Amino acid sequence: MNLYVKNIAQLVTCSGKEAKHGKEAMNDVGLIEGPAAIVIKDGKITFAGKQSELDLTLTDGCEEYDATGCCVLPGFVDSHTHLVFGGFREEEFQWRLKGDSYMSIMERGGGINNTMKATRNESKDKLKLAAKHHLDALFAQGITTVEAKSGYGMEKEAELKQLEVVKELNEEHPMSIYPTYMGAHSTPPEYAGKEDEFIEYLNKEVLPAVMKQGIAKCCDIFTEKGVFDHAQTRKYLGAAKEAGLKLKMHADEIVSFGGAELAAELGCLSADHLLKISDKGIEALAQSNTVATVLPGTAFSLKEDFAPARKMIDKGCAVAIASDLNPGSCFSCSIPLLIALATIYMNMTVEEAINALTINGAAALGMADKIGSIDPGKPGDLCIIRYPSYNFLSYHFAMNLVKATVKDGKVYNFPRTNN
Repeated sequence: MNLYVKNIAQLVTCSGKEAKHGKEAMNDVGLIEGPAAIVIKDGKITFAGKQSELDLTLTDGCEEYDATGCCVLPGFVDSHTHLVFGGFREEEFQWRLKGDSYMSIMERGGGINNTMKATRNESKDKLKLAAKHHLDALFAQGITTVEAKSGYGMEKEAELKQLEVVKELNEEHPMSIYPTYMGAHSTPPEYAGKEDEFIEYLNKEVLPAVMKQGIAKCCDIFTEKGVFDHAQTRKYLGAAKEAGLKLKMHADEIVSFGGAELAAELGCLSADHLLKISDKGIEALAQSNTVATVLPGTAFSLKEDFAPARKMIDKGCAVAIASDLNPGSCFSCSIPLLIALATIYMNMTVEEAINALTINGAAALGMADKIGSIDPGKPGDLCIIRYPSYNFLSYHFAMNLVKATVKDGKVYNFPRTNN
């Protein structure tokens, strides 16, 4: 698609091809005050800057979009979701509100294994329809790339079924979907107390089938006390790396378990959750290329303390923000809520939150050189908000301000409702 976006009140580029580490870099959003313009040819950005500096011949053959009074940002990147799942866990949410812990619910048959049963039994078509509903919601909030994990199958056929849904949605939906295999999300009942055997099964039976299917790009594991330990994590991720997959890790969510340090050592793209990260873990991430991905919606839902994003940024980490959409600990994909939580409760600046949802989210997928910023050569993925400044993202809190999402140069308009 060829598109000329003109009269932009404020252009936020988040320019770069790698993760932004630390306070100075994460507060630089590559701001260009308007009037500014963007030109997209054949789906790729060819110009982004002051409108007065644009050679109008570059706009020949372009559809025009008048962004008067609007701020334009890169399309957001949601780098951690459990998009494909069967069933719901609304009763468990009420149990948590009454004081039951997440781990105690897991121990009595709820939690991840509850969703596992529903996902194994659900048809692929129904899983796909439900996942598309969530994709549509994310797209309307300015998300142009989303990561989607398997992990609610925890056996070969169900894991392959989830990844097949991701493949089909990636082909049919405007949004780009990054597929992650997460067989080691929990230990299913048939392997209760036999975690080592389960990891062996995943590596010998499921991983080869996943690689033959050819959909997954990354591999993830829930490294946590009472779930999978460091030795099991090394074995599982080691096999995945040898097979050609990139690595991610759920780390230090429930207790301080050294997960961040291990993720940095193993060269993971990201360590995610990090509610209980240690000072050593922060130091390890700061000195590595592993992105610290915080999931404010999950901490909010679980009524837990938020991950120490302020401390991590001040110590030099590259911090990303993601939704963690899932049916248990965070049945929400609200990007406006994430920005509100990050800026009001986690002491992040709005600039840091924007970079965390764009270029650093892209880095958490190993794609910062390809997406996550408004730079010539990158895809024409934009988020257009109906206010003239990015400050409205935190000021007009928890409201969806997106007027249009642009994907590969094609405009998708969203009607104004109550915001």
